[in-house]
Amino acid sequence: MYSFEQKLENYASLVVEVGANIQKDQVLYVSASIDAQALVRKISDKAYDAGARQVIVDWADDVLTKMRYEKAPADSFSDFPEWKVMERERLAEGGAAFVSIVSQSPDLLKDIDPSRIADAQKASGQALSNYRKMLQADRFSWSVIAAPSPDWAAKMFPELPREEQVPALWEAIFKAVRADVADPVNAWKDLDATLNDKADHLNKKAYRKLHYKAPGTDLTIELPKGHIWCGGGSVNVDGNPFMANMPTEEVFTVPHMSGVNGYVKNTKPLSYGGNIIDDFTLTFTDGKITDVSAGQGAEVLQRLIDTDEGAKRLGEVALVPHASPISESGLLFYNTLFDENASNHLAIGSAYSFCLEGGKTMSSNELEEHGLNQSITHVDFMIGSAEMDIDGILEDGTVEPVFRNGNWAF
Repeated sequence: MYSFEQKLENYASLVVEVGANIQKDQVLYVSASIDAQALVRKISDKAYDAGARQVIVDWADDVLTKMRYEKAPADSFSDFPEWKVMERERLAEGGAAFVSIVSQSPDLLKDIDPSRIADAQKASGQALSNYRKMLQADRFSWSVIAAPSPDWAAKMFPELPREEQVPALWEAIFKAVRADVADPVNAWKDLDATLNDKADHLNKKAYRKLHYKAPGTDLTIELPKGHIWCGGGSVNVDGNPFMANMPTEEVFTVPHMSGVNGYVKNTKPLSYGGNIIDDFTLTFTDGKITDVSAGQGAEVLQRLIDTDEGAKRLGEVALVPHASPISESGLLFYNTLFDENASNHLAIGSAYSFCLEGGKTMSSNELEEHGLNQSITHVDFMIGSAEMDIDGILEDGTVEPVFRNGNWAF
């Protein structure tokens, strides 16, 4: 049994050595909530030990974030600071690594006018579109991780006394990222190998389509020619490996933007823009969302889909067995970083260009010609369950099982 301090040390080491994989003289940019101070300091210390030239920290605070949404002029949410765009782009062009630490309360903005949230999301998406393109082409190393906040912990563990909620969430995070084992770095190497084995199998099959069947779901997704299944780690333009998400249990690729037909129902709540969206069904015709229904957060979901034309189509297809560690924990995190790694999921919006042969060097027009969706947003939502079956359809029409009862069929 390891102490909290040892697990925090392990976590910070994983972020620096496996997640961002900091190189000598590299700049590290960290975005984090003030609730994550202890972790940020550990990461910074280990980054400098690894040879980092500088660690830049961009702090956020839920209280100030909500205050702005409540009190700032309505038209201010269409603004995004130009200096922030320049900072991100220039650091990315210079080979910096980026670590984002998510901590936000899932209900932070539940009482806020959805139009303010939509305007802010659209403004940041448009302003950072070039940065996102570089990110989705693996031009630089990046990693998304998490740290608790009191309100997020209270949402997850309402049955516990207040003083026990944050420690409980820390333990859940440590377990999910394998920071609680004797050799976390090798544990991640083993996971990477397992995910790559699944991706290799799917790449050899080169399925033309996937057909999803489950209660509330009957969906066919065409995959573009030359699509690549990825899993675990990525490699940046300098040839350095990194882990974009910690935790991760998925293998994923891109759908053809015009080849999605049928309907799909979510199986876990989606935390988006400080709101919870749940009990929703999306209907697709020739790739485009043509009907939307939701039991909770309907207006927020509709505004997400209306962000731009690309937000009406899919940009990612991801496979995660129901028997994954996060799913088997029985915990609902109300945070996509974790919940997407407990469930098959899809993403509304932009596609990752590295999931297409030659895609990393293609222009936006070339990517679109190959069937990859373009958007200023990318939002994952969970659709998997123990009742989901998925068939792979080969070019000659042969149908093969990929998932049965929520788990791999091979």
